[in-house]
Amino acid sequence: MDLLDKINDPRALKELDAALLPQLAAEIREFIIATVSQTGGHLASNLGVVELTLALHRVFDCPRDKIIWDVGHQSYTHKILTGRRDRFPTLRQFGGLSGFPARSESENDAFGTGHASTSISAALGMAAARDLKKEDFNVAAVIGDGAFTGGMAFEALNNAGELKKKMLVVLNDNEMSIAKNVGALSEYFYRMRTGATYKRIRRDIDAVLKSIPSIGARMLRTAERVKNSVKFLLVPGMLFEELGLNYIGPVDGHDIGKMIEIFELAKKYDRPVVAHVLTCKGKGYVPAEKKAVAFHGTGPFKVETGDKETKNRAVTYTEAFSKVILELAEKDSRITAITAAMPDGTGLSDFAGKHPDRFFDVGIAEQHAVTMAAGMACEGLRPVVAIYSTFAQRAYDQLIHDVCLQNLPVVFAFDRAGLVGDDGATHHGAFSFSFLRSAPNMAIFAPKDENELQAMVRTAFTINGPTAIFYPRGPGVGAPPGEGAPLLTIGRAEQIICGQDAVIWAIGSMVGHAEKICGKLSDFGIKAGLVNARFVKPLDRDLLAQTADGCKYMVTLEENMIAGGFGSAVLEELQAAGILDKIKTLSLGLPDCFVPHGSKDALLKSLRLDVDSLAERIAAFCRP
Repeated sequence: MDLLDKINDPRALKELDAALLPQLAAEIREFIIATVSQTGGHLASNLGVVELTLALHRVFDCPRDKIIWDVGHQSYTHKILTGRRDRFPTLRQFGGLSGFPARSESENDAFGTGHASTSISAALGMAAARDLKKEDFNVAAVIGDGAFTGGMAFEALNNAGELKKKMLVVLNDNEMSIAKNVGALSEYFYRMRTGATYKRIRRDIDAVLKSIPSIGARMLRTAERVKNSVKFLLVPGMLFEELGLNYIGPVDGHDIGKMIEIFELAKKYDRPVVAHVLTCKGKGYVPAEKKAVAFHGTGPFKVETGDKETKNRAVTYTEAFSKVILELAEKDSRITAITAAMPDGTGLSDFAGKHPDRFFDVGIAEQHAVTMAAGMACEGLRPVVAIYSTFAQRAYDQLIHDVCLQNLPVVFAFDRAGLVGDDGATHHGAFSFSFLRSAPNMAIFAPKDENELQAMVRTAFTINGPTAIFYPRGPGVGAPPGEGAPLLTIGRAEQIICGQDAVIWAIGSMVGHAEKICGKLSDFGIKAGLVNARFVKPLDRDLLAQTADGCKYMVTLEENMIAGGFGSAVLEELQAAGILDKIKTLSLGLPDCFVPHGSKDALLKSLRLDVDSLAERIAAFCRP
């Protein structure tokens, strides 16, 4: 690390001999691989942009110039070059560096990211602010071809072409996002990569026609009209040019000199420029190059082989969902499955393999996914939409207006509900219950274990209306396989322990915690009961009234924001029943803040939502 040890900020990079930049790139790759092998993180995407990042920082002056990283899972080299090299081994650890750009972490992180397709909008906003304030700095947005499938990126491009603000959009084209890219846009980028043939033919035709006496000019004008009718299919960057943006490229994204050249050229334009850069995801580390999807987001691994740690573990919630949806689809040809660029992460890869004609990966387009499902439901199909809870927030209007308002039978499988750990605030499913509970017609489930999840999926497909199932990331609790995951009664909770002094109403992942808490409360002389709510909506009104009548204290427990969550629903129900003043209540869940990154255990402990802390808090409540 002879060179890297000398780079503490971008100014040192500018002073380095240009001939040494490839060596620096190799050292950065080695450093990233060594660190991520210990901490886990986004590996393949970061290895693909090392040279690209070096070129950007060689040309632009951070933090005066602004670089916005779309999604942000490719920002590791940027962090290393901007004074965070020494802290890099704390990546994604509790109290350490975030895996994504964060304005609170460094002035060099111009915009906090974590979700896709936002960079061009943010860059355009900064460019507009710069001009209004009569300031002088450059703005660059780095966006992958996968993120380009998000409609927000095109909304921003359209507006950028109209406003004509000086800015750079770097299209990092590695031919894939997390999964293989899909759709017409992917095909367009392919044509852009191979458009040199058209340019050569066009030059040759022009030369021949101009050489013909008298009629050559007229034929050339006719040929121009013909060429204009087909150029959208052949000319690289024609889409961007028509939107009012200059296009440069494509260029080899691992040739630092070439990229420095085109970025310097882009700085000379006084209007928006798109620089098309071709990169290889996982570049420089063979296991990541061969298995870019597996190394997109990875846990610790052995550098020598790329092998990851394997442990005996329970079936994950995602695997349980995958199994049951496949079983149901074998019996019901109306069932279709939709995901937004996450077939592996949501457990739909097996479904796609068995039923390719009924599987739809729409790319990073959650809004479209939800409304497409609504259209299917209108025509008698039974679609399931599998999305991470945090990304479902992007389709809030479609969930309410296109599905709930029309009371359509769409099943939503929302993976990664609650705290997800190392990815932090942008990826926690902290608002799962709160953002959807107010929507009429929607039934909301949350399972206590992987078997109950399967029962909920089966039940959801019997309901002639919208349903949402929120379940956590990672292994289940190791519950023995149930008998065919029987159907549940809608709105019926499960009483697990009867109590005399207090009753805990828990939902989802917190039910297992609550069972342990009840045991600890007995040490305080408190006989506590436990109810597995199963449903956030509708609630079990009868059991709620019964338990409120039999105990002095009631506690709600959820891995969701307290504001507007499950606890709020219980309090509203008690008030509506006229019994809220007859029992003392305590709502426990995520506080009114954005939870940072770190292991889930560390986060729960810091929030006093681990078993020991919860037992102490509940005991103090019951014994004031």
